Amino acid sequence: QVQLAESGGGLVQAGGSLRLPCAASGRTFSMYAVGWFRQAPGKEREFVASVSQSGGRTSYADSGKGRFTISRYNAKNTVYLQLNSLSPEDTAVYYCAAKFGFGEIVLEAPRDVNYWGQGTQVTVSS
Repeated sequence: QVQLAESGGGLVQAGGSLRLPCAASGRTFSMYAVGWFRQAPGKEREFVASVSQSGGRTSYADSGKGRFTISRYNAKNTVYLQLNSLSPEDTAVYYCAAKFGFGEIVLEAPRDVNYWGQGTQVTVSS
């Protein structure tokens, strides 16, 4: 079992940056692909970025390509989502999620998630 805890959210002006850590518990964290998702008020939860078990494979939603970077440090059981050039459209609750698997997989669909974190609020002012 894996428990996930996000942090790093807050209020930032448009054009600013935030780094969101996702800290995981459990000795088998390196066997989980990790994804970040977000949910804005009145909208469905959507994929943001994902990293494979070893960190060797990443994927991004079109909305974040060139602005967001995902990375992981298995020795610290932590995954980071770096958010740059933020706009008000990025305002949402950001969730970290994990999926157990073999091979280098990524996690892009909410239906595939095994574990969710509690979320962290990101608010971007114009």
